[in-house]
Amino acid sequence: MSVKRVVLGVSGASGAPISMRIAELLAGLADVETHLVVSAAAERTFAHELGEGAVARLEALSVRRHAIGDIGAAIASGSFRTAGMIVAPCSMRSLSGIATGLADTLLIRAADVHLKERRPLVLLARETPLHLGHLRNMVAVTEMGAIVMPPVPAFYRRPETVDAIVDHIAARTVDLLRLTVEPLASEWSGEVLF
Repeated sequence: MSVKRVVLGVSGASGAPISMRIAELLAGLADVETHLVVSAAAERTFAHELGEGAVARLEALSVRRHAIGDIGAAIASGSFRTAGMIVAPCSMRSLSGIATGLADTLLIRAADVHLKERRPLVLLARETPLHLGHLRNMVAVTEMGAIVMPPVPAFYRRPETVDAIVDHIAARTVDLLRLTVEPLASEWSGEVLF
């Protein structure tokens, strides 16, 4: 069995529970190894949203954590083969850097590598409301091949808890990398009309 490497980038927008759940789902896949890169702002957000020690728990779910300033890390090179990259959450600052190719951090450099190598890149863009600059950056990265996936709840599923919302968004995100034959998120079977 060949190992599928996935880069998980975590930037400093709200959404730490989603990042954590994505890391848990990836860790639960036997043939997947997660390479983690976390911005300084993400560390602060994680502590606020999930409490002290949350980043250490995230790191424990990964094969390796790469320092945000280490632009010479393995994940900064196209020769380091991966099955894709997820940035969850993706701050507007990170989105802007990815859209313009301003690879001044390892997170943005790794995303840039995924674009240039034509590998899957999923960005859970997190901000609301959006101004024209945000929207233009989303268009730019989409035109380059990224998938922009704002973490919007699927209320038609009638989730009863915040955890159910987080689980569904995380599963849909991981499914976009097509790592498994069967999807992690339950499929919609259609609506019964009376």
